[in-house]
Amino acid sequence: MPRANDNTHKIFYKGRSEDFIVFVDDLDTLQKWKSDRSVPLTDVLNGWKIFVTHGHGAQGVLDSASNNALENEFGTSKEDDCLVKILEGGEYQTSTTREREGNKNVSMGSMGVTR
Repeated sequence: MPRANDNTHKIFYKGRSEDFIVFVDDLDTLQKWKSDRSVPLTDVLNGWKIFVTHGHGAQGVLDSASNNALENEFGTSKEDDCLVKILEGGEYQTSTTREREGNKNVSMGSMGVTR
């Protein structure tokens, strides 16, 4: 996963009963794959994993897609086929991961605060 302030690139696929997400490296590689299928999927995908959001859209909590969910949506549970369908029919989205700030050592209590 990206570090803080890095871009996250994903494909959001709105299914009939579930929403699916896969992560990709970048838009250029995705477009190159769409026009030339000799580009390996491993160069396009950022992790070989399909996620579901349980109908909560592109910003929902991500869980691993079950074989049953894949079978219901795509007619197969073979990941390679499902990934291709998601990449072909999904919507490309990018976002920036926010920098994480906060207490560095909460266990110090008020002693860690300088005044």
